[in-house]
Amino acid sequence: MKTEKEKMLAGELYNALDEQLSKERTNARLLLKKLNDASPDDNETMTDALQELIPNAGKDLWIQPPFYCDYGYNIEVGDKVFFNFNCVVLDVMKVTIGSRTLFGPNVQIYTATHPVDADERASGLEYAKPIVIGEDVWVGGSVVICPGVTIGSRSIIGAGSVVTKDIPDDVFAAGNPCKVIRVLNDRTGH
Repeated sequence: MKTEKEKMLAGELYNALDEQLSKERTNARLLLKKLNDASPDDNETMTDALQELIPNAGKDLWIQPPFYCDYGYNIEVGDKVFFNFNCVVLDVMKVTIGSRTLFGPNVQIYTATHPVDADERASGLEYAKPIVIGEDVWVGGSVVICPGVTIGSRSIIGAGSVVTKDIPDDVFAAGNPCKVIRVLNDRTGH
């Protein structure tokens, strides 16, 4: 029989109040407190907290506190990724972020979701869908990225957008729901 964590990571319905998952979230919150409470000139404390919180991070991850996440270990980050103030990553399932991607303030990344059926939702079980964000992406302030979305490399998401569907490479997209506004760079040579 699968553990609740195994169900969670497989994208199946799981009980978020499971003892193991509760302990892991508590551990993440303690590391977040250490990160968020560190003095701006205390790089050692911030670096140590980030390395433990997000072990799958490339070089030069830069996060402006406060920052919030559920687990941390489900966030996979390339090199030179930047999160501005007050970002939230609900990393119930894997969040993959390519190198040199920039997040404005108040960006919300949600892998967690709930059943559409009210009776099933009332059971208290939830599930998640992974999120993939390519390389060299710029996500404007106060963007919400919904479960299961992929954002292509080199794209820009306009401030205040709600990304509910996949966004291709090399576009500027914005709105609620977020839609492609224009192509940024035709890499086919046309």
